Amino acid sequence: MSRRRVAYYYDPDVGAYTFGYNQYLKPHRVKMAHDLISAYGMLDKMHVLRPARTSAETMTSFHTDEYVQFLSKVTPETAAKLSFNGTRFLVGDDNPPFEGVFEFSSISAGGSISAAQRVNSGAADIAINWAGGLHHAKKSEASGFCYINDIVLCILELLRDVPRVLYIDIDCHHGDGVEEAFYTTDRVMTCSFHKYGAYFPGTGTQEDKGRGKGKGYAVNVPLKDGITDEAYQSVFEPVIAKILEVYRPSAVVLQCGADSLAGDKLGCFNLTMQGHAHCVQFLRRQNVPLVLLGGGGYTVKNVARAWTYETACALGIEDTIDPLLPYNEYFDWFGPRFRLEVVSSNMDDLNVQDGSLDAVRLQALKQLSELNPAPSVGLQETPRETLDRHLRRGRDCGEARDDLDVRLAQHVQYVNRLHDSEDDESDIESSDSEGEASSTWRRPQAKKRVMSIITNQYLDSSTGTVPSARRQFFHSGMDLDEFFRLEMDKREEVLRFASQDQMLHV
Repeated sequence: MSRRRVAYYYDPDVGAYTFGYNQYLKPHRVKMAHDLISAYGMLDKMHVLRPARTSAETMTSFHTDEYVQFLSKVTPETAAKLSFNGTRFLVGDDNPPFEGVFEFSSISAGGSISAAQRVNSGAADIAINWAGGLHHAKKSEASGFCYINDIVLCILELLRDVPRVLYIDIDCHHGDGVEEAFYTTDRVMTCSFHKYGAYFPGTGTQEDKGRGKGKGYAVNVPLKDGITDEAYQSVFEPVIAKILEVYRPSAVVLQCGADSLAGDKLGCFNLTMQGHAHCVQFLRRQNVPLVLLGGGGYTVKNVARAWTYETACALGIEDTIDPLLPYNEYFDWFGPRFRLEVVSSNMDDLNVQDGSLDAVRLQALKQLSELNPAPSVGLQETPRETLDRHLRRGRDCGEARDDLDVRLAQHVQYVNRLHDSEDDESDIESSDSEGEASSTWRRPQAKKRVMSIITNQYLDSSTGTVPSARRQFFHSGMDLDEFFRLEMDKREEVLRFASQDQMLHV
């Protein structure tokens, strides 16, 4: 196969974070994949780079300011207070406020943005960030273990230099966050192959095609349980080939969620490692700039295997690597066979049994045939720095600020302090005995149906919990500030009695 210039982004700190001992998503799987890639000697064949971590300012190019500020401040102890008892920002048990959530998100998003910049500059044909692919995060809310939508930030970076971007999602779950972000534009076409039914996030029918200028540019391929390599390939290749023919993207972003592999803890497909990687091989042959991102995957040893093999596919050496795993730090995890493989199970393919796969394929191809070829886009130079940074750079050179600048800056700081004080106030409802409306202002709560990625049940919108939720351990509900204040009072009292006793002895 022809040689491709591959850039590989990895931050060694990404494996140090944990969502919690009882959570399904393990950031440690990225380190496992990296160590296996290193053991196979692939690092010498790529440009290995450590990405710059994304700033809060860059995150706000998609996410709201208040949501990014919330992520930068939240801790396990303050989560209930800052999220209004789990009704905003972090809803349900799928998005735990773990220690270092903002730093983890900045690593994930930083790798995806850096990969886009590398492809834009022409320095790489394929860029890889296995720490990315968190496709469920919304503009102002976390969802399905995803806090910052690095894919949207990656695509926005690509759109600085290219007219059209194709996003393909082969995660078992629908890529709802990315589709929602670009639902009304034709500059990004989203195509998601996912399980649909009583399954998280409960979206992604073939009737969802986009809106306004983006009508027709959201393609959904809903599938059923147990799909095999052959069936998956029979729908993936014709749909993607038709998209490439009609849409003619300047760059492709492929989300390689590994929960579509056979045997995944939260997945329900029956793909082997080779069947999953066939998507990477197919796109590599198209000679289009390609960004490979991670995503879901909850059986960590299979995730590491799949992403290692797909890295080899990006390099074009998948036929030469040894199927027997080389020794590495996590060698014992891959027992008892110790092979680079994920085999299929004996699941029944419901897509073939009822003939629904043919209908889904024909419907998707019909939608694509009705589109106008390659929508034109008027490109213009996009500034690489914000207006605030540009003006601040001038002030740093010694230019004095006038009185208006000073007064505006003071006013903005005053408004921000007011906003923070309102957020810190407890939302207490007061009503009289006759049931009159409360005089205390209450933040309106959005009524919407939110599904859990763990249980596939809809959450109670008022409390953000599943009706039959599991017990939450290590959560006493104690106010730590009050606890430490009482402890300090006790200590001062002990010291006071000790000093009195010493004076009596004297």
